[in-house]
Amino acid sequence: MSNPFDAGFPDDLPADAAAPIADFRDTPEGFRSGFVSFVGRPNTGKSTLTNALVGQKIAITADQPETTRHPIRGIVHRDDCQIVVVDTPGLHRPRTLLGERLNEVVKDTYADVDVIGLTIPADEKIGPGDRWILENVRKVAPKTPIIGIVTKLDKASKDQVGAQLLALHALLSEDNPDAVVIPVSATEKIQIDELVGVLAEALPEGPKFYPDDHVTDDATEKRISELIREAALAGLKDELPHSVAVEVDEMLPSQTREGVLDIHAIMYLERPGQKRIIEGKDGMRFRRTVGNARKEIIKLLGQNVYLDLRIKVLKNWQSDPKSLGRLGF
Repeated sequence: MSNPFDAGFPDDLPADAAAPIADFRDTPEGFRSGFVSFVGRPNTGKSTLTNALVGQKIAITADQPETTRHPIRGIVHRDDCQIVVVDTPGLHRPRTLLGERLNEVVKDTYADVDVIGLTIPADEKIGPGDRWILENVRKVAPKTPIIGIVTKLDKASKDQVGAQLLALHALLSEDNPDAVVIPVSATEKIQIDELVGVLAEALPEGPKFYPDDHVTDDATEKRISELIREAALAGLKDELPHSVAVEVDEMLPSQTREGVLDIHAIMYLERPGQKRIIEGKDGMRFRRTVGNARKEIIKLLGQNVYLDLRIKVLKNWQSDPKSLGRLGF
């Protein structure tokens, strides 16, 4: 399939890894399954795309780059396939020890998956950073099929999307003249089913890895800590977002309120000045963070919760091996 439009182009674009394996008898003949990971510069829509494919929020999103901190597996269920999407941190040139460790995790993930999707936004030209990422992916996974995905259709004109499809196809064709590219919009749910079909076609025949009602294997505590971090990142800019880490300390049924779950969590920052930013004037920003996080946690758990969130300064934790180990990196 050498034509970059063969994977499907919408007729009317907007203007502007271990799990229990099910018995082969549980799957129909020709059923396909496997692991897929998206690669791209930070903020190219990988986590949003993962959520759209899975059908619910399993990965947090934010306006800042490098939001994702650990691989998250989301399961896409269809009658003819089961796709395990492994959402990873963006591959980037590291500036801290944390960045170096995240890059190693990402490279290990790419070496193990069955298909890799290279994400390029429709409204941003392909640049040296994209080529650097592709070169690194090919080094760690030289035989893994790479599918080109033009994201964020809702932010570009049809002409821009067409030009980007051609440019991405040209880039991937340097090693594979039959490269497949496909345009999608995760936020507007455009071409999501078509993308599932393209990914499934590249996967081997195999069994289901997860039960039909399974959407992720991420621990509940980890999902809660990520929701808190997402609420804290809202509206932040510059370097501060990279300095925020959250850890759930304890989850217990309330002793005084029936049906309420008490969640105690700690937000770690690197410097005292960052604490003042997180708190905001008269603590208003911090209270808003707690309130927004609590709403998302209630949606996740389906029950009322009380969120006790404390702030601690862990000096330069992104570059301290002991602190990184303590926080699970």
